[in-house]
Amino acid sequence: MSADTPLMQQYKKIKEEYPNEILMYRLGDFYEMFFEDAKIASKELGLTLTKRNKEKGQDVPLAGVPYHSVASYIAKLVEKGYSIAICDQVEDPKSATGIVKREVTRVITPGTIIDVDFLDKIIIIILPV
Repeated sequence: MSADTPLMQQYKKIKEEYPNEILMYRLGDFYEMFFEDAKIASKELGLTLTKRNKEKGQDVPLAGVPYHSVASYIAKLVEKGYSIAICDQVEDPKSATGIVKREVTRVITPGTIIDVDFLDKIIIIILPV
């Protein structure tokens, strides 16, 4: 039997599908990052690294950003070469029974960025090969 909360079970299952991306996991008004992703985001974005409930006796590193300003944080991470998986709540939390259903709705990488929300924040230089 897992000691993980349902939220952490869901997070870990989704993270397994996106091991090479920083997973931004929507929790209410914030996108949260956990474990190594939180440490990276904290360092690269100047965020406070906090902690969540203990898991197996260990603190779970946590860093988060407000959902309404996530584009600027994503742009900074992509500019630094990171790929991002955006995991959104795909059902209304008020009507959810149990944990809110979440899915990765976008993956943003330095090589595939086309979203205008990010393009105006990043200068892309293409060098001849």
